[in-house]
Amino acid sequence: MSERMNAPQVRIKPWGDADLALLRLINAPEMMEHLGGSETEAQILDRHKRYLEIGGRGTGRMFRIVLLSSLETVGSVGYWDSFWQKETVYEIGWSVLPTFQGRGIATEAVAEAITHASTEHKHRFIHAFPSINNPASNAICRKLDFLFIGECDFEYPPGSIMQCNDWRLEITKKS
Repeated sequence: MSERMNAPQVRIKPWGDADLALLRLINAPEMMEHLGGSETEAQILDRHKRYLEIGGRGTGRMFRIVLLSSLETVGSVGYWDSFWQKETVYEIGWSVLPTFQGRGIATEAVAEAITHASTEHKHRFIHAFPSINNPASNAICRKLDFLFIGECDFEYPPGSIMQCNDWRLEITKKS
């Protein structure tokens, strides 16, 4: 993972009950532009419940991103089990609120989440599937030394196909 900053500017903290407010902010139309659009309140409540429970199920982890200088929560990052190309892998996703974008916050938070996932020694690979029309998220994958596999059709949200780039990073060496 190249281009790591000397002094960390963020920490990732486990998702908690109070993070429902963050999830509502992330659901804004400008934040969901590359993800099929905003969700209903019922969908947000279901997502929050999944985020709260994912760690206990052993199927991934969700975190809020905290800016160290102000202790503000500025986004989310997480990884979860996914079945892709006939193997079980981790999938990773992230969101940073618009006023905090462009500062390297997402790159640092994604790197922290990858480090966390790699300590679990559960899956060999972690994949990211940013929209082909999302240059910022694709740049994060490049900065963190993901291997570009290629463009792909990806179902998200359920029932909707979007054009994504498949990026893969080896996080646990094959034994």
